Amino acid sequence: MSNDVKKSKAVGLFSGGLDSSLAVKVIAELGFDVIAFHFCHPFETGGAERTFELAEAAQRLGSRLRSEPAGDEYLELIRSPKYGYGKAMNPCIDCHAYMLRRAAALAERCGAAFVFTGEVLGSRPMSQRREALDIVEAESGLSGRLLRPLSAKLLPPTEMEASGLVDRERLYGIKGRSRKRQIELAAEFGITDYPTPAGGCLLTEVGYSAKLKDAFGHGETGPSDISLLRVGRHFRLPDGGKAIIGRDETENGLIEARLSSGDLRLEVKNVGSPVTLLRNAGPGDLEPAAALTVRYSDARNASGGVGVTVRKACNGSESVIVAVYEPGLEERYRVTA
Repeated sequence: MSNDVKKSKAVGLFSGGLDSSLAVKVIAELGFDVIAFHFCHPFETGGAERTFELAEAAQRLGSRLRSEPAGDEYLELIRSPKYGYGKAMNPCIDCHAYMLRRAAALAERCGAAFVFTGEVLGSRPMSQRREALDIVEAESGLSGRLLRPLSAKLLPPTEMEASGLVDRERLYGIKGRSRKRQIELAAEFGITDYPTPAGGCLLTEVGYSAKLKDAFGHGETGPSDISLLRVGRHFRLPDGGKAIIGRDETENGLIEARLSSGDLRLEVKNVGSPVTLLRNAGPGDLEPAAALTVRYSDARNASGGVGVTVRKACNGSESVIVAVYEPGLEERYRVTA
């Protein structure tokens, strides 16, 4: 990354939240041409469509958005993080360092003077402790060149501050989990459109993390496998196959759209029924998948067997299997933490 003082660009991590929005505004107010960098990964709660919203938010802050997708190496980081997980499968320290390495590479390509973030010292128990901030800075390769403008006065001066490129007096010393000072700053800057505090990453959710761990354990790491973790009820069947059962009409449509060659589609005809996707089915998986489909259909209380239509996604051929729901079947196979 260039440290040339003539450079006027700066790259900042941007999530669209209050802290990252304030950081972008602070650096823009210092006279830098800010590139708001958003790292698109498959575990964002809002999904890929958030990119359009973020572009508008960055524009309102006088910046422009640059987004980049995650790759296979990112999934490997999630599978085996150097610094471990939080309460679920959230490797916050490793993830943040990785995003900063990507931001640093972008800064190098576009000739930006430095990278910054909206991190606030002490605001998050895992990733924004002082020790964690130091680890992330070292792991990102940005030692001395990573600016955290909202807490800068509580941290050692960066090279940019020491050289006079950035006026340290116009930075802040915010600390802790209270957002009072950030809300005050937002009002001062005229920032009114920002989300309320909420988890922005599915990896912090215990239920989602259980499904991801199960998927990793069975080698299901393709884009379709990962996207399906957001949808439906998940069951791991006795011979290793996975059944994903829609909860409503919307999820049925999403499951339909994600059927791949080799998948089976199950549905109880002529009654209200979920769509079930059966993937990687072993010899003993079709029968329980059909019974679970019955369990969540309007035929769940039928006295006898229920016909479940099975369609092969690869060629569209259909057959019918007669299934009987057994109480407790869902607890036996459901993917849980």
